[in-house]
Amino acid sequence: MRTVYSCSVRRRSLDSRVVSSLVAVALCSGGAVGAQQLQRVERVNVARLLVDARVIDETGQPILGLEAADFEVRIDGQQVAVESAQWIGGELPGTNSLPSVEIAGLVEPTDRGRLIVFLVQKSLQPDRAIGLLRLLQDSERLLAQLTPEDRVAVLSFESHLKLWLDFTDDLDRVRTILTDEVMFRDPGPLEPSRGPSLVTDISHDVGRGTSSIEEALGLIGNALEPLPGSKSVVLIGHGFGELTVTLGIFGAQLDKRYEEARAALDGARAAVFSLDISDVDYHTFEHGLETVSYETGGFFVRTHLFARRAIDQVANALVGHYVLFTEQPAVRDEEPRAHRMEVELVGREGTVLARRTYVD
Repeated sequence: MRTVYSCSVRRRSLDSRVVSSLVAVALCSGGAVGAQQLQRVERVNVARLLVDARVIDETGQPILGLEAADFEVRIDGQQVAVESAQWIGGELPGTNSLPSVEIAGLVEPTDRGRLIVFLVQKSLQPDRAIGLLRLLQDSERLLAQLTPEDRVAVLSFESHLKLWLDFTDDLDRVRTILTDEVMFRDPGPLEPSRGPSLVTDISHDVGRGTSSIEEALGLIGNALEPLPGSKSVVLIGHGFGELTVTLGIFGAQLDKRYEEARAALDGARAAVFSLDISDVDYHTFEHGLETVSYETGGFFVRTHLFARRAIDQVANALVGHYVLFTEQPAVRDEEPRAHRMEVELVGREGTVLARRTYVD
């Protein structure tokens, strides 16, 4: 416990990843307190961390029925206690639930539906266009696991970002845009949806101001951040990064724009699932797709050989995820910094997909 002197503090927003429980006891003398007199407060900070984790088996199917004891979480190499695990989406596998918190919608959207964004990175380059057209014609399979409670938005990026469809439960409209319109047409004007919406943050003019896919991802992350719960971004594209040549070997590196995008996606609790549509075994810019997926808790998969298998892997991952409520190691009073985070299963086989870092 520590003693601090402060006026009343009001926070405009709360990072949904870290929950701080503040217990305050005010000592008053019984008389009126002067306007400029400070109030003496005893405050105890108990920090907790929300971790979104998707768990799949060797075939890519989600593993249901897990409890807190099935997970191990390490922060900067130090194991922390997992206090509870809650399944979000699909059929609930158990009765485990998160402890009560006084923040509505912190853990999941108030309508209990999932928020999913499809981002199509367009290109007419032959080795990209062929794969993109093939995948879009099969994109209905990406919607197979969704429910009427889920909300889907559709965007595209070519020379700039375009918003085709705000969050909606009209999956027929989503199918039509992905299979028939997004490749060769332009979106019309949109009105904000009644529930969660991207229109205000990603207007036509704002979208035209983006010049790279990294900027587009950052804009999407910032637009998703105020919305409750975890989100999924399905990136159907061909990659990004800056071309490099070292000793005659071609490669790619990520720049500041990517770091800003990753931070925005982390802040929004948005996992990226990348479907690489390039019609080749390997290419330089797939590194960008792999990195953003790995670091946000999603995964990367190629589509040029087994497109339907790749699509089904992503569709299965969208079924749902676990929200882990864990301890957070004590942090000294210093500048915020990034911490390394690892999440694994204990005594069970499976792959855990979770973001790799968090910032104080």
